[in-house]
Amino acid sequence: MTETELIAGLMKQSPKAQQQMLDQYGRDVFALVVRLVSVVENAEEVYQDVFVKVFQHIDRYDAEKSSLKTWISRIAYNEAISFLRHKAMPVVYFEDQGNKIEALTDAEVDETFGQANQETVQLIRAALKYLPPDERAIITMFYYEERSLKEIAYITESIPTTIASKLSRTRKKLCRIIKVLQS
Repeated sequence: MTETELIAGLMKQSPKAQQQMLDQYGRDVFALVVRLVSVVENAEEVYQDVFVKVFQHIDRYDAEKSSLKTWISRIAYNEAISFLRHKAMPVVYFEDQGNKIEALTDAEVDETFGQANQETVQLIRAALKYLPPDERAIITMFYYEERSLKEIAYITESIPTTIASKLSRTRKKLCRIIKVLQS
């Protein structure tokens, strides 16, 4: 089934098309959601809400604005962020902990992220927990999903230059968190 046929099937509420949608995009959507909503049971709830919205609003998809995968990711991102806002779970982020570390240069950040060894990967994963969900989302979409700035901007309803700035700031923050975790 082509993407056009898939969309046509979804508009007719075809169970076969819905199942193909889940098979084709479910894993990526769940990966994005669980990175934002770290409690698996909550992530499963958000995941279900995402596909309910996709099925209900498939008529709003515009192929000229984004790919189907990016459009679904936008819904997943918004559902996850909305869930986290409404849950209002107390979370302490790095900047709330009074950590005053000197400003880092881009070269220092590149050096930290350039060492693609197992220890660095584990430190980055641990450090991600200390970021607010929106920053964690940008990092994971850029590095884990290898999305372009344009795609991330569409998903987060922003513009590419803003995403580039946030990505730069967030990389520096992650680097500072890693340095604290190492000490």
